[in-house]
Amino acid sequence: MRIAIFGAGLIGRKHAEIAGRNSALAAIVDPNPESRELADGLGCAHFSTPEDCLEKCQLDGVIIATPNQLHVTHARQCIDKGIPTLIEKPIADKAAHATAMVQEAEAQGVPILVGHHRRHNAIVQRARKAIEEGALGRIVAASGHFLLYKPDDYFDVSWRREPGAGPIFINLIHDIDLLRYFVGEIVEVVAMQSSAARGFAVEDTASVLLRFETGALGTFSLSDAAVSPWSWEFTAGENAAYPHANAAAYQISGTHGALSVPDLRFWHHPETRGWWEPLDETTLEADHHDPLQKQFEHFCDVCRGAAPIVAGKEGLRSLMVVEAIKHSADSGAAVKLSTRD
Repeated sequence: MRIAIFGAGLIGRKHAEIAGRNSALAAIVDPNPESRELADGLGCAHFSTPEDCLEKCQLDGVIIATPNQLHVTHARQCIDKGIPTLIEKPIADKAAHATAMVQEAEAQGVPILVGHHRRHNAIVQRARKAIEEGALGRIVAASGHFLLYKPDDYFDVSWRREPGAGPIFINLIHDIDLLRYFVGEIVEVVAMQSSAARGFAVEDTASVLLRFETGALGTFSLSDAAVSPWSWEFTAGENAAYPHANAAAYQISGTHGALSVPDLRFWHHPETRGWWEPLDETTLEADHHDPLQKQFEHFCDVCRGAAPIVAGKEGLRSLMVVEAIKHSADSGAAVKLSTRD
C-alpha cells in the first residue's frame, strides 16, 4: 500500500504514524512547515498541496484529515483520479456539501470510508453482535450521555465561544453514529439547548429525543460544562489522554434484555420476565485493540476492493441527523428525517 495523509494536525499525525508502522506511508500533505519535519522523521515525501501530491505520486489511497470545510474539495480531487479515500469525521462541514460528492463517488465506483473509528472498536462490535443475535429481543429504548467538563482555558480560543462550536456539532456526531449502528436509522428528533452554564453565544448543554425507524425511542444528554464519568471518552479506555471511569456511556433496552456500553454489562431474566422477577447480570467478553489501527487495516482492504464498513452514505447520514438536532434545538420544533437515499 502507498497511502498519503492530507492534513498533519492531531488526528493526521496519528494516521501518519499508523501508516508508517505498517510500511504504507507514501506522503504527508500540509502547508505547515512543521509537517515537513514530521515527513522527514517518518521517511516519506512531503507536499504543501494535495494537487502537487496527486500529480507526482502513484497512490493506492488517501486519508483526508484536513479542516472539515475542505473535506469535500480534497475528496473530489481523489475521486477524480479514482483513488479510494478515508475521510475523517464529519464527512463535511455541511451535509448539503457532501451529498453530491457521495453520489459522484458511487457513480464512478470509487470507495469512500468515513472515519467513524469507534465502529472498529472490539467493544462496539461485540455489543452489535449481541443485538444482532437477539440477546436483547426487540430494542425498545436507548439512552446515551456525553457529559464532561472542558477546561476553562479551552475557550480562550474565540471561535470556541461562537455558534457552531458547541458540543452538538463538535462532539455529538460520534455518539449519534454509534446509536445508529446499534439501534437503526433515526427518523425524528426533538432537541433543547442551553448556554446557562457559561453564558457564551454557543450552547454548552443539550437534551435530545430520538425516534428510530424500528419504533424504538431514545434520549441523549450532552454537555461540555458538566463534571461526570458518563461519556465514551471516560468509559471506553480508548484514548489514554482521558482518565478511565468504570461507568457506561450508553444503555440499550429490549424486550428480553438490556446492555450497557462500553462496559458490556448484560441483564436478563433467567426464567419468567417481569418486574418482580430477579435479573441475572453477566459481562460480555471483548478483545482490546486500537480501533484506529483496525480502521487503517480495513481501509487497506477497501483499497484492495473490500466494501467499506462506514461508507460515504453512512457518514453523510450521521451528519444529517446532527444537523437536524441542531435545527430542532434552534427552532423548538420536531424535525423528521427521510430514510430514502
